[in-house]
Amino acid sequence: MRGLKDGFRRFMVGRYGTDELNRSLSVLILVFVVLHLLVRSKVFFWLEVICLVLVYVRMFSRDTGKRFRENQAYLHYRFCVGEWTGRSRRRLKEHRTYKIFRCPHCRQKLRIPRGHGKIQVHCRSCGHDFMGRS
Repeated sequence: MRGLKDGFRRFMVGRYGTDELNRSLSVLILVFVVLHLLVRSKVFFWLEVICLVLVYVRMFSRDTGKRFRENQAYLHYRFCVGEWTGRSRRRLKEHRTYKIFRCPHCRQKLRIPRGHGKIQVHCRSCGHDFMGRS
């Protein structure tokens, strides 16, 4: 058993191995397997096969620079999506407690607590005052 392990280790020298993109593709393969079991569609079977081939091609590739750039692009995309969803979640949470006004003079966004009725809003950016309902 030790010889097999050492042989595989020697085989993998100079090859890319696994990264976050491969891990995500592996999770996607599991999702496709479950969907294939539930729906019994050949589409999910072929998506499983394509993702599995892609994982193995990336794992055993000797072009480590290209695989690294692919992984960095994936991580950047995942970060941007995470930031967008976080921002949307914060905006939705703030919408319940704050009213957002836009200054008619300089277009600056102003956040005012809800529930104070009709109030005079003062823009700190340009000093313009206007009326608004919170």
